[in-house]
Amino acid sequence: MAASCAHADSTPIDTVVVTATRTPQRAADVIAQTTIIHAEEIARSGAGSVADVLQRQPGIEITRNGSAGASTSVYLRGANANQVVVLLDGVRIGSSTSGTASWNAIPLEAIDRIEVVCGPLSTLYGADAIGGVIQIFTRKGEPGLNATASIGAGSESTRQASAHIAGASAGKHAMSYAFGAGHDESDGFSATRPGASGYNPDDDGYRRTNIHGRIAVAIAPGHEAGAQFLHSRLRAQYDSGASSFDTNNRQDLDTASVFMSNQFAPNWRSTVQLARAEDKLGSFTSAAASGASQIDTQQDEFTWQNTLTFGSDTLQLLYGHRKEEVASSATRALERERITNSYAAAYALRRGPHLVDISARQDRSVYGDKNTGAAGYGYNFGNGLRATASLGSSFRAPTFNELYYPGYGVDTNQPERGRNAELGLRYDSRAVQLDATVYRNRLTDMIVSATPCPDKRDGRTGSCAYNVASATLEGVTLAASTRIGALRLRGSADWSDPQDNGSGKRLARRAAKHASFNAEYGSGPLKTGAEWVLSGARFDDAANLRRLGGYGLLNLYASWRINDDFSLLARVNNSFDKQYELARNYNTAGRSWFAGLRYGIR
Repeated sequence: MAASCAHADSTPIDTVVVTATRTPQRAADVIAQTTIIHAEEIARSGAGSVADVLQRQPGIEITRNGSAGASTSVYLRGANANQVVVLLDGVRIGSSTSGTASWNAIPLEAIDRIEVVCGPLSTLYGADAIGGVIQIFTRKGEPGLNATASIGAGSESTRQASAHIAGASAGKHAMSYAFGAGHDESDGFSATRPGASGYNPDDDGYRRTNIHGRIAVAIAPGHEAGAQFLHSRLRAQYDSGASSFDTNNRQDLDTASVFMSNQFAPNWRSTVQLARAEDKLGSFTSAAASGASQIDTQQDEFTWQNTLTFGSDTLQLLYGHRKEEVASSATRALERERITNSYAAAYALRRGPHLVDISARQDRSVYGDKNTGAAGYGYNFGNGLRATASLGSSFRAPTFNELYYPGYGVDTNQPERGRNAELGLRYDSRAVQLDATVYRNRLTDMIVSATPCPDKRDGRTGSCAYNVASATLEGVTLAASTRIGALRLRGSADWSDPQDNGSGKRLARRAAKHASFNAEYGSGPLKTGAEWVLSGARFDDAANLRRLGGYGLLNLYASWRINDDFSLLARVNNSFDKQYELARNYNTAGRSWFAGLRYGIR
């Protein structure tokens, strides 16, 4: 059903994962190997960003135009940032004009866990799931009372504070709830370096505030209804030349959903969700009215998922309706809407050592009907050894910029297409976990900037977005983890060749090799650890002329549990003060520190 992404950590076989199959399953029953980032790893990240956490995982690379509040892109297994679906509690987020999620606006302190599935998942999630799916889960209520609060401070006058409360009651009409709020800000550093367009040596900081919540009520045994929401507001400064005006972006990320889950029969569960996601970006370059621009995306989505069990087998039937709307103050041609209706079926067969997943989907929209399919097979040899193989197709829908932007968009552009094949091998003795994955993803009809524009209908002579390219994303991922007494070790390494088939050049900002290693030692109330993040050289352009050097970052952290209620965290990132670039002529953080105090009762 899905391709694999090597585990970033030891994932016990009884761990429940959701994203790989759209339904909760034990890790031992899931063909697609899913990277799970747990709350503990997120908490020890201090005041970092979601992208900082993802950068340390296998198969993932990031670029960022400055500090944690700056524009950020996430590449999954070499796929473009707009070829990855991002979900927040099951709600798709992102801009319909750029096709990417606003990673810089996602509040780290609101997250309970993250699941990452690599490879084609269009049969389950529709358009854009070429590289995979990243799903972020916020906190949910648990039995009893769970209240936490944290404060912290660090380099560049970084400040952070958050508070959460969650709980659940028992009984016929049991209710669970979780609510939280947080704020973080930093004075930052200059986003650009000398030589960059718009260079300004002033510091570029950010402020981010969020509030989120979830409530669910048992209407009757087997029947539950609920609602959840998240609002995050980010104000981030950026460089736009030697101007005395404080140029900045103001980003609002909002999600809201209502849902109902009904166990109509012992083997039939129906889940309905109605959701809305809004991505609002305002840019301000001067005090004049002409210096302000606003571009907003609103996505409304209805999904109805039916899960039927037949012994150890599972059948899923899915219907989805998604409406995208764009409003733009500066570019009225982008003010369009797009409706997509989707129909999907997936069957998971479990017979002794055999695991089989088969799925198919049709998405109907203005670009026509797109059919995708996937099949996966796994075999358990016993003693913790398992082999898997999978095939899958996927597609990416053109963005509104690629369709309608004046002088650049072409309204006849068709979706990009992907076909992936891979093999995987995993060994899990509980004490030691080893993963190896080999994959090849062939992309066609890729939309790139073509010069001169092949479309001559309006007499244009410059560049335009057009379906003229193809690429191959292939590579190997290895991962391992073990525990030796109080010492935990884990690591992963990726060797990849994301290549433009036409030019033979490596895709921009993708490394041929990158790796991450972690060692953590726990003794009583004290835990200490080190992370080593490595990346090879990349190129900042499609022609491979502007080289970005490789880098190695050593991060150190420690936590001390003072008592049952209080704990301290200290972290030093980039301990050797490595100077490197994720994007040409944009600065990255040097050596930085963060310290925090956490209070929690359960």
